[in-house]
Amino acid sequence: MKPRVSIIMGSTSDWKIMEQAAKLLDEMEIPFEINALSAHRTPEKVMEFTENAHRRGVQVIIAGAGAAAHLPGVIASGTHLPVIGVPVKSSNSLDGWDSILSILQMPAGIPVATVALDNARNAAILALQILSNGDDAVREKLIEFKKNLKNKVVQANEDLKEVKFNYRT
Repeated sequence: MKPRVSIIMGSTSDWKIMEQAAKLLDEMEIPFEINALSAHRTPEKVMEFTENAHRRGVQVIIAGAGAAAHLPGVIASGTHLPVIGVPVKSSNSLDGWDSILSILQMPAGIPVATVALDNARNAAILALQILSNGDDAVREKLIEFKKNLKNKVVQANEDLKEVKFNYRT
């Protein structure tokens, strides 16, 4: 089985966030791989990864990084594959803003789709949306997933109707 999505993180300290993406991809039965690669400490490994990911079947890359967060952009600079950046609020972060801006503010020609701070689950959903364009099975799973999200909100409103207050109208 070849990975269709690659989950990359700058260090394993990002795993608690990036695990959200792995859990959803696993639930949706999408083959994926997980690696820690550092744009600063192992740049040669990052370049090797970016040059070969598509040869191994990878179609979308989810890259999470904290602090200066160069990893998603460096990966995007070396591949034609779509890259989804996950800014991670790390221990040496400026409240996450450094990660957000480092991933979001890419130069022309090197796009990185960027999700909210610490939201690897949304990155997995976006990866599924990309994959669904050419895969009916993924599209159907995604449609069902979105329908379930809607149903949760409908149910939440039904539950809220049961909450009693003296002056509730």
